[in-house]
Amino acid sequence: MTATATRPQDATPSASGGKRAPKRERQGAAWVFLSPWVLGAAALTLLPMAVSLYLSFTDYDMFDAPRWIGFRNYTQMFTEDPRYWRSVITTLTYVVIAVPLQLLLALAVAIALKSVRRGKGFYRSAFYAPSLLGASMSIALVWRAIFNDGGSVDNLLSGMGIDIGGWINKPGWAIMSVALLTIWQFGAPMVIFLAGLQQIPAELYEAAAVDGASWWRQFRSITIPMLSPVLFFNLVLQMIQAFQVFTPAFAVSAGKGGPADSTLVYTLYLYDRGFTASHMGYASAMAWVLLLAIGVVTAVLFRTSRAWVFYANDNNEGGR
Repeated sequence: MTATATRPQDATPSASGGKRAPKRERQGAAWVFLSPWVLGAAALTLLPMAVSLYLSFTDYDMFDAPRWIGFRNYTQMFTEDPRYWRSVITTLTYVVIAVPLQLLLALAVAIALKSVRRGKGFYRSAFYAPSLLGASMSIALVWRAIFNDGGSVDNLLSGMGIDIGGWINKPGWAIMSVALLTIWQFGAPMVIFLAGLQQIPAELYEAAAVDGASWWRQFRSITIPMLSPVLFFNLVLQMIQAFQVFTPAFAVSAGKGGPADSTLVYTLYLYDRGFTASHMGYASAMAWVLLLAIGVVTAVLFRTSRAWVFYANDNNEGGR
């Protein structure tokens, strides 16, 4: 009796009794459908990034051909440009003010909305609306008028006996007006927090209440650990956006970063170097430094998250 070897077929029977297409054909079809996105990403993202990286090593003013100068833009940035470092400090100040306060406000409103029985959809939409409007230049200009000398905030504080004289005209207060515009746009993280809160099992709170745990104890021992992945997501997202803030600072300072460079955030100075001073090579170098800085900060956040972010499949060990 001789054994006969059967040759494996390229196509396997499907559940319906027919034959599935060969794996190579299925992969080919997938690439055909993916090709518009791949080509779009290459043309609109990867190619401009490659050009920007090249320009960062050149002296380019958008009129003459780029002239290769090596690391000159980077050395000038770090050692010869005091306004660059002022923009870094201003951006860090803005991030430290805006991100924590925005997340705290978003979490507080989300907790309040969770207990609302009627009209929750209306309140959620109302609180989310500033996130849709706040990024526009028109709203930023209205914000500038509100915080200007003689604006609504100035009149309100003057009525309370506090004379500041227009927040955007005071170096110590101007960046606060920019941060408040971002804090006002707390709708997006609020909606994400609310979705996370609704996923926490009610049985945990009921058991804690039976044990006599106070509201603060429940919040600290149940809400925060169970919500930590959502908090981490919001933190990373808002941190990345905060480092790239532009429109509020541009509108408040009329594109100049004043007074006394107190609103000169990083992207505003990048814009000034690239489009006002026509130093596009220098601006490209600044853009790449910003990209690397955001990457480092994000990596640090992911690394440190292992100590405080709780995932349900971690067997209560905490972290990842």
